[in-house]
Amino acid sequence: MAARDEKLQELIRSLRDQKLTVGFAESCTGGALSAFLTEQAGISDIFLGSVVSYSNEAKVDLLGVRRDTLMQEGAVSESVARQMAHGVRRQLKTDWSVAVTGIAGPTGGTPTKPVGTVCIAIAGPSFEESRKENFSGDRKAIQQASVDYSVRWLAEVLDRK
Repeated sequence: MAARDEKLQELIRSLRDQKLTVGFAESCTGGALSAFLTEQAGISDIFLGSVVSYSNEAKVDLLGVRRDTLMQEGAVSESVARQMAHGVRRQLKTDWSVAVTGIAGPTGGTPTKPVGTVCIAIAGPSFEESRKENFSGDRKAIQQASVDYSVRWLAEVLDRK
């Protein structure tokens, strides 16, 4: 079994063992995180859904991201990722949530936020954390790295709970 599949199975086991639910807010991954999880049969007991909020308007309207944060920090920021995570957790009424926003490329990068810049946030009961990562490769590789990182990180967080 590949390492990425092992981490996914670890995450699923942890959610089931603790009787927890999860939902995702995805931007640059375009639903790839949700697709990866739903490749597993019977996942509906732990995965309640996702919001793919590619545009800033969708982030505001569907997830409650504040316009002033988008204007001041941009869509690819830890603050926006945290707001996305809280918004999807609130909307879907999940125990845990993961949000991913970034620049998958090949265009859209800037000197301060180059292609491959991805902000990921996790929110749960009495827990909130965000990280800014830089992944390399083409669009698909950056999206895949974002998915793998999110699964691994959430599994690690749940293992500590």
